[in-house]
Amino acid sequence: MAKPLVAIVGRPNVGKSTFFNKIVGQRLSIVEDTPGVTRDRLYADAEWCGTSFTLIDTGGLEIKSEDEMWMHIKAQAEIAVETADLVLFMLDGKTGVTREDHEVAKFLRRSKKPFIIVVNKIDNNEQHLLYDFYELGGGEPFGISAQQAKGLGDLLDEIVKNVKKIAPEEEDDTALKIAVVGKPNAGKSSLVNRLLGYDRVIVSDIAGTTRDAIDTRIKIGEKEYILIDTAGIRRKRSIDEDLEQYSVMRSLGAVRRADVVLIVIDASEEISEQDIKIAGYVHEQGKPSVIVMNKWDVVEKDTNTVNKFNKKLQTELKFMEYFISAYISAKTGKRAADVIGLADKAYENASRRISTGLLNDVLQEAILTNEPPSHNGKRLKLYYTTQVTANPPTFVTFVNDERLMHFSYKRYLENALRRSFEFEGTPIKLIVRNKNEKEI
Repeated sequence: MAKPLVAIVGRPNVGKSTFFNKIVGQRLSIVEDTPGVTRDRLYADAEWCGTSFTLIDTGGLEIKSEDEMWMHIKAQAEIAVETADLVLFMLDGKTGVTREDHEVAKFLRRSKKPFIIVVNKIDNNEQHLLYDFYELGGGEPFGISAQQAKGLGDLLDEIVKNVKKIAPEEEDDTALKIAVVGKPNAGKSSLVNRLLGYDRVIVSDIAGTTRDAIDTRIKIGEKEYILIDTAGIRRKRSIDEDLEQYSVMRSLGAVRRADVVLIVIDASEEISEQDIKIAGYVHEQGKPSVIVMNKWDVVEKDTNTVNKFNKKLQTELKFMEYFISAYISAKTGKRAADVIGLADKAYENASRRISTGLLNDVLQEAILTNEPPSHNGKRLKLYYTTQVTANPPTFVTFVNDERLMHFSYKRYLENALRRSFEFEGTPIKLIVRNKNEKEI
């Protein structure tokens, strides 16, 4: 079950993301001098003195701003506060208390959530700078320098003291992690929001809105899932800012840590080179996946439209002919709920294990139907095959001379396995080894 949630909120550019990165020990949140870089909440687990909690980084909170993007950021920060067990109200010690800080403090007091005043950028024991912050009414301020990692121990002690008051629940690690990836504006965040039933991630018409990979735990029936909404992945030549490069790397990282991936494609547009590259990356990582053709509501259709689209996918994604496809509208909700069941199916197939006896019966029949190749009078002999791992299903076949295994015959054997066993939605790997080599 969920660990205590600790949200970091405050005005833009007070050092929230720098602090977040220091605490979780890895570069999970974008750090940039430009105010407003962190647009969505970002979650990460942290631990101090044996106590675990989940830290939430947020966008800068500007109560009075009417700008469209700032209104989105404000909504996200407010949701973070609503869902948090403890709030860290971060301020800039160099700037001092501002009118906006008073507005944020009022907002926090109205929320009734416990909060700690954290004054950042206290770099050289300038404790006298803390006095003005008592007027915000949040108790004793904690002076830190996130950049120099000063004062973090005392603050973490205070965080732990507060979260220990919250009855900890054991976290269920069996939740299926589903990454949602695709080009910008394919509808990834809209799909996540539709599945969650509320606005968990920013959805707007501004390209590249979702810059951070965001994890959200949900329960459907008796099963738990973690949805990972990611930044839109663009071609390198389309990335003009370092900022977006971080976002792309994080999206690719989300694929690596996911159990299954939803590859979202805009069905109202032609399948692009970038769509194919994203799918190829998922395939190369050995991840089960579902091809989600979104915006199906705006596509002109007849009784054969789905078949036409599937044939197009089979042509463009010939390296992953095993794909499962779904045709949905995240906007209207039509068939959007189906993707969870398909993700379950793909992951179940990727987790499938085949007994050695049954495996060799299938391959022996394939060998009898189409005998192995030969070269210079020497014929390939297959001795036996065994499955060494799942996720993805990986098989090792032992032979007399692996150099005789032509790639086309290897593909033939892989197809024989697919025909006999349910591997839809997942890549499989067939590794060829000489019989005298150690089994993996």
